[in-house]
Amino acid sequence: MTGPLALLKYGGGLALALACVLFVQRVASDPESLLNRYGSLYIAYLDRKLRALLLPPRGRVIALGQLALGAAVAAVAIAFGAGFAVIGLALVVAGPGVYLEHLRLARVKAIEAKLDGFALSLANSLKATPSVGNALAYTEPLLAAPFRDEVALALKEMRVGSTLDQALLNMAGRVRSTNLDLALSSILIGRQVGGDLPQILETTATALREMARLKGLVRAKTAEGKAQTLVLAVFPVVLLVLFDSARPGYFDPLTQSATGWMVVALAVGLWLGAILMARALVRVDI
Repeated sequence: MTGPLALLKYGGGLALALACVLFVQRVASDPESLLNRYGSLYIAYLDRKLRALLLPPRGRVIALGQLALGAAVAAVAIAFGAGFAVIGLALVVAGPGVYLEHLRLARVKAIEAKLDGFALSLANSLKATPSVGNALAYTEPLLAAPFRDEVALALKEMRVGSTLDQALLNMAGRVRSTNLDLALSSILIGRQVGGDLPQILETTATALREMARLKGLVRAKTAEGKAQTLVLAVFPVVLLVLFDSARPGYFDPLTQSATGWMVVALAVGLWLGAILMARALVRVDI
């Protein structure tokens, strides 16, 4: 398509995208609107994820960026065809949340890798000072990021008035790691019952090392099953694309009648059920 028709098409797509942006801005300016209420909840959700990563809460900036990218994807879809519009919009909508969760899981993994060393360092520091707060301060420089950042934040909270218990509970709430909960629980319970806290921490460090060893062994044993599950999940989609490319219209009987759609729904349900069952079989909790 060339000439005035192409110009009209592209201009119409740009005008529609601009109209969508203005409409969203107008609706968002009303604090009682449904869009504004749900937008505030989404921004708060992004801010919580950013705070858990010890990053500045910039959820509003991310949400506005998503709106702008969504409008751009809509304009491109109108101008050049809607073939990849669904994929683009899905990436725009789910991308920030998925990426922040990926960063959180990577952060948790890095913290868990240093837990046994943290417990041993804290136990050695407690042999020199009876104060857990002072022992944490002595241990902080020995830790690597991001664990050092979490301990530093806990110490700052204690300096401005928080108790040790509350600071450690806040750390556990931010990180959300079962292994870290175990280590921090040993500190809190050891303080409350008045036991030999250095010995408790040394025992905890041994248990954490054994748990890490067992998790590595389980991952190695289930790696083949997880790879097979991935193949089972992707293979039907690959076959669908190959058949449709080799013979266009091959699946038209399934999309031109109610019975065909029922068959498609049943096939998709069985496919999803098989994937979930396979994931359950290869999942081993320690």
